[in-house]
Amino acid sequence: MTYSSAHPSPYQQLPIIDLSAADRGPQARGLLHAQLHNAAHGVGFFQLVGHGVTDAETTALTTAMRRFFALPAADRHALDILNSPHFRGYTRTGDEQTGGARDWRDQLDIGAERPARTPAPGEPAYWWLQGPNQWPAALPELRTAALTWIERLSQVADRLLRELLTAIGAPPGFYDPAFGDGAHPQLKLVRYPGSAGDGADQGVGAHKDYGFLTLLLQDTVGGLQVMREDGAFHDVPPLPGAFVVNLGELLEVATDGYLLATNHRVVSPPGGTERFSVPYFHNPRLDARVAPLPFPYADTAPGVTDDPANPLHAVYGLNVLKGKLRAHPQVAARHHAQLLTPA
Repeated sequence: MTYSSAHPSPYQQLPIIDLSAADRGPQARGLLHAQLHNAAHGVGFFQLVGHGVTDAETTALTTAMRRFFALPAADRHALDILNSPHFRGYTRTGDEQTGGARDWRDQLDIGAERPARTPAPGEPAYWWLQGPNQWPAALPELRTAALTWIERLSQVADRLLRELLTAIGAPPGFYDPAFGDGAHPQLKLVRYPGSAGDGADQGVGAHKDYGFLTLLLQDTVGGLQVMREDGAFHDVPPLPGAFVVNLGELLEVATDGYLLATNHRVVSPPGGTERFSVPYFHNPRLDARVAPLPFPYADTAPGVTDDPANPLHAVYGLNVLKGKLRAHPQVAARHHAQLLTPA
């Protein structure tokens, strides 16, 4: 839905949350918790400032990312995600799908750097998702920048999650055991190269994220849209220095729908305009079973969104494997044909 200047949107910006308020005394922290509660229960999205990530840290990542996308095509194609049974590596423009339609973007998928794990007989297939990343030999600084960013944002997200749980009256460390050294964070370095020549404008189709929290660094181009209370998609104007945060499906399941995992999408920029973004996905261990969260508003929870095409599981690894097989059908066919349901 598009709004003209004569009829401005009532949803011109997401709620803005200042995480540094947690350190400014009981009154400021209480206000932070009220704002977090309202945003997470009412919208499922907000802009996060006061997170402590510096401009220098951000520049180190974005500089390396832009250098990666400026590499010769052969260097990027050498990291093709088709090489990886762990769904790590470079996806060419149009090769990923959301909702059965192509996403007009290319990207590098990165996760925790761990040895490959091939599931033993009887073990869950989601252990295929653990494994090494693929890195460009011509750009060694990218590995350092990306893994440093994962570590840095995991610290921010850990703190944010604890403040969020406190805000709704839950034990702040309730989900600490689900994370730790075995957590399964993911990072995408994404370029939207402009609208496809056939007029399609799906940068990435409408979807919800699998895990607990997503922290998105976006540039100044715009294109992210969030479904708001009126059921329509509305633009999220970039806010310098902020992360766009959204709640994932695990938090919706854990609170029986009290906290919202919200549909969002990206509309491709005009032809000839590139958009860059870096979503960080704060995810628990693959084998983490997400227990229902004890909190005082549980009796008012409306229930989890019912989508027969997207059943939600309490075990995180089952959700993410389901999503990867759908999003990357070529990787699934090459490495995991035994996991695919016959048509």
